[in-house]
Amino acid sequence: MTNTPRQASKQRISKGTVKGTTENWESGKLGLSEEHSVPASEEEMAALDDALDLKLISIRLQKTLIDQLKLVARYHGIGYQPLIRDILNRFTGHELVNIVNQLQAQERAESTLSDKDSPAAKQLRDHA
Repeated sequence: MTNTPRQASKQRISKGTVKGTTENWESGKLGLSEEHSVPASEEEMAALDDALDLKLISIRLQKTLIDQLKLVARYHGIGYQPLIRDILNRFTGHELVNIVNQLQAQERAESTLSDKDSPAAKQLRDHA
């Protein structure tokens, strides 16, 4: 009976070739060998996407930007696609806060101008 690479890897770990400790995973003794890696199945990928609420999209970016993103990602020890997700999440969060602040300031300004006795409204009438 032929074992899959995943089953063979589990057997080696259980036989004590390399202990499956957190330290061995963190140090790279386990988990970094391409010869023992197995691509996730479509079902596993779909389950992961569902668990993380991810949706596949396509976007065109300049090659130099992609290269720069890969450099930054490598420096931080992550892939460039998770880096892009993080960048977009940060930008969107800050931009939404800015939009809310601008709308609130606009509302306050309109409220002040609608008050006929406010100093701002008097100034506008005087200069009209």
